Amino acid sequence: MKIRRAVIPVAGKGTRFLPATKQTPKEMIPIINLPMIHYVVEEAILSGIEQVIFITSSGKHAIEDYFDRNFELEDFLIKNGKIKELELIQKIGKMVEVTSIRQKEQLGLGHAVLMAKDLVGNEPFAVILGDEIVRGPHPVTKQLIEVAKKNNGANVIGVMEIDPMETYKYGVVKGEFNPGSKKTMRMSTMVEKPKPADAPSNLATPGRYVFRPEIFDALKVIPKGVGGEYQLTDAINLLARESEVYAHIFDGERFDTGNIEGYLNATIEFALMDKDSEAMMRRLIKEKVEKYKIK
Repeated sequence: MKIRRAVIPVAGKGTRFLPATKQTPKEMIPIINLPMIHYVVEEAILSGIEQVIFITSSGKHAIEDYFDRNFELEDFLIKNGKIKELELIQKIGKMVEVTSIRQKEQLGLGHAVLMAKDLVGNEPFAVILGDEIVRGPHPVTKQLIEVAKKNNGANVIGVMEIDPMETYKYGVVKGEFNPGSKKTMRMSTMVEKPKPADAPSNLATPGRYVFRPEIFDALKVIPKGVGGEYQLTDAINLLARESEVYAHIFDGERFDTGNIEGYLNATIEFALMDKDSEAMMRRLIKEKVEKYKIK
């Protein structure tokens, strides 16, 4: 089973980051010196993905430009002897084949995924949300691909354990674990943003999926759901009734960079995990704790 393509929806307006996102796509806001979207695409590449399909909207051209070559900048760096910087941006420009599709009207995640149908074709593919970063020794998408392979190429959803009081933020799954497994379950249903009292479990998806092309057939027939949008959750539930859908508890730490708190958390964590910035970040944190008398 070979997964060659990943669909990455990035059409959102990023209203939580206004006014910064008035002109700059949310996904291009940097964490240290790399934009959010860099980490997501890097995960795809490390998972064996050969082509990334961005589902974009107006004002998002900077995302495509980031993964393209910038010959003017390269020439400037060459003339000024900045070889290290030159190698860095050339590497980014060669990372992966990038294609984009304009989502003219935002009608939900399900609609965004369906727009990639013609480019994906009759092959299995991955879906990775552009403002969800997961870091760990093994790329999440690769973990899901491996689970799919072990289960005859089935559809697989990445899930994580969450605080039971926060189920209203996520799609929450219900199912039965495979014999002998504590991490992979045969999913029976997924509930979109249930109240804690109504949640079927505390296992939620942060936006990592591996699908067979049959997901497109389900997306074509589902009606509009929560918020008047075409929900990917509804299509997954339809698949679960007619086919096999597995939920896998992945290894790795997830960062929701789609909101300010998650973005700040990722910035601090990434700086502390990087050998070049760790000492600097520790010093700055210590200085601020002393300055503002934080207990």
